[in-house]
Amino acid sequence: MPAKKLSEAEIKTLLSKAKGWSLVNGKLHREFACKDFVTAFGNMTRVALVAEAMNHHPEWSNVWNKVVIDLNTHSVKGISDFDFVLAEKINEIFEPFPPLGLPGSGKGQ
Repeated sequence: MPAKKLSEAEIKTLLSKAKGWSLVNGKLHREFACKDFVTAFGNMTRVALVAEAMNHHPEWSNVWNKVVIDLNTHSVKGISDFDFVLAEKINEIFEPFPPLGLPGSGKGQ
């Protein structure tokens, strides 16, 4: 199924549900800070496998523990449904264990 270019209204609606993602220079944008280089690069490798399976590849960079990711769809010259699907998968990879928010702990997992 080909990518569907999203309207500004659709992007705004989906962006409000895309945890941590923002719109920067016409692309979905997110930055992650991992505990170290091995974790950052390992997560990038996992994203690469998902992106390749989708045939939808991010623009990204890595410096030590930091990973910067931009998503857009060249074939539609804008942001598509594929970008939000990949953004969700990226969030699952970089944040596999959401905080539990146990009472009194003040911390997640």
